[in-house]
Formats: sequence, structure tokens, C-alpha cells
Amino acid sequence: MATDPLAFHDSLQPAGRYRLGAIAFHWAMFVLVVIAGVLGLLHDSWSTQTQAFWINVHALIGILLWLVLLARFGYRLRYSPPKLPPDIGAFSRRLSGPVHLALYALMFVIPIFGFVTFIYHGRIFHFGLFDLNFGIQKDPAIFEPTEDIHGYWPMRSLRWRVCTHWPPCGTILRCTMVF
Repeated sequence: MATDPLAFHDSLQPAGRYRLGAIAFHWAMFVLVVIAGVLGLLHDSWSTQTQAFWINVHALIGILLWLVLLARFGYRLRYSPPKLPPDIGAFSRRLSGPVHLALYALMFVIPIFGFVTFIYHGRIFHFGLFDLNFGIQKDPAIFEPTEDIHGYWPMRSLRWRVCTHWPPCGTILRCTMVF
């Protein structure tokens, strides 16, 4: 009688506990999100000599975060999480699914916005051994407001500041020709 090695391994997993792989993915995602977030917040404080380097590091960590998230999705499809403990209230039970879904959606979409923004600004991904260039030329004129939009938005300076310092907003507005 042959036994399935995975079935034997499953019997070693304590009931109600997350697997080691799920815990590793959780903490890897935490570390990558914190590092990418801190680098993103420090963007304006870097000197012009080091800014391109740190923006590239931020982008590469974002790509790594997205790839780890895809691996985490695959792991989650194979291994379901344990059931919630019985002492968890109804409110928490009801919200745990939608909140997890929202967090996964944000971790999936935000790196895509960053990737599009990175390319839109004419930057090149430097991977050390090779570069990834999409051929977009960096044109400073496209980042300055034109005269024809000044009459449409009375708070244009605030709008301009928000949309250029929060890249997904600026990229979406520029790509949809609203800006």
C-alpha cells in the first residue's frame, strides 16, 4: 500500500495554523511593501546625483513585490488558509474576506501603475547585467501645464502639485488626455 507523501505531510500540519510557506510569503510581502513604500516617500529628498539610482531600486523592488505576489496567489490556490477561530466575532468574519481581497487588489494594481509611470517618464530599468528600455524619450515639456488648461481649473497649482508628485494620478490623467 503506497502512501502519498503530501498526505503524510498534511497530517503534520497542526489544525488552525498557517503553513510555513504562507507565513514566509506574508513576511516577504510585508518587507517588500515597507521598503518600496519608504523609498517612494523619500523620492523628493534624494539629491539629483543619486535620485535616478534610488528610483531604479524602488522600481526593481516593486517588480519583485509583484512577482512574489503572483507566486503567493499560486500558493494560495493550492493551499487554502485555515478556518477562523470560533471566538472571532461576526463583524470580523464578514469583513475579513473583502478586506483581504482589497489588500490583494491594491498590491496587484499599484505596482502596475508604478511600472506604467516609470516607463511614461522615459526611465530605463537597470537590472545590473542588462537594461530594459522601452524607447520612451523623456521630454520635460510634457510635464509642464499648457496655457489652455489654466482657465479650466482654478486651483491648478494644487492640482498640478498633486498630479505630478503622486505619479499614478498624473499618469492616468495624462494618458486619458484629461490633463
